[in-house]
Amino acid sequence: MRAATPRYSTLVVAIHWTTALLVLIAYLFSDAARQVRADPPVLHFACGLAAMLLVVPRLIARLSGGSPPAQHAGAGLLALAAKFGHAALYLLLIAVPLTGWYAVSRLGVPVVILGLNVPPIAAAVKGNIGPIGALHQVGGNAILILAGLHAAMGLWHQFVRRDHTLERMRF
Repeated sequence: MRAATPRYSTLVVAIHWTTALLVLIAYLFSDAARQVRADPPVLHFACGLAAMLLVVPRLIARLSGGSPPAQHAGAGLLALAAKFGHAALYLLLIAVPLTGWYAVSRLGVPVVILGLNVPPIAAAVKGNIGPIGALHQVGGNAILILAGLHAAMGLWHQFVRRDHTLERMRF
């Protein structure tokens, strides 16, 4: 690694990789609404909620100097895509858990994480919970696709452009 390569703070790096792991675990332990009522996937709920809660300290750490200046991303469209991609990831890290929380509230599923009751944010219904469950599923798929593109671009920067991008996000 070049000495001139600016790095993210240890806190931002830890939150980044923890969030990535939480999103992956939440995705792997997701379930269809039919099974959620009978057998709630508590690990899915816990990881999704934790990923959402990590957005706040992540943004605070980034805004308070925990992030190095942005590297030159290349052509105008590439830089715009990078900004859009990061913004979309942050939006999804909030929207996907919120839609899931709303969906389980509508399903009437009590959520208990580490002995704490997570309060419902909507009234329970007996029948169809509406489109929010489908939106949650689409959002979950979208966050995985965007995260995959994010990782692919990091690898492209590191090994094709050779600009030491991945070294900025390591411990």
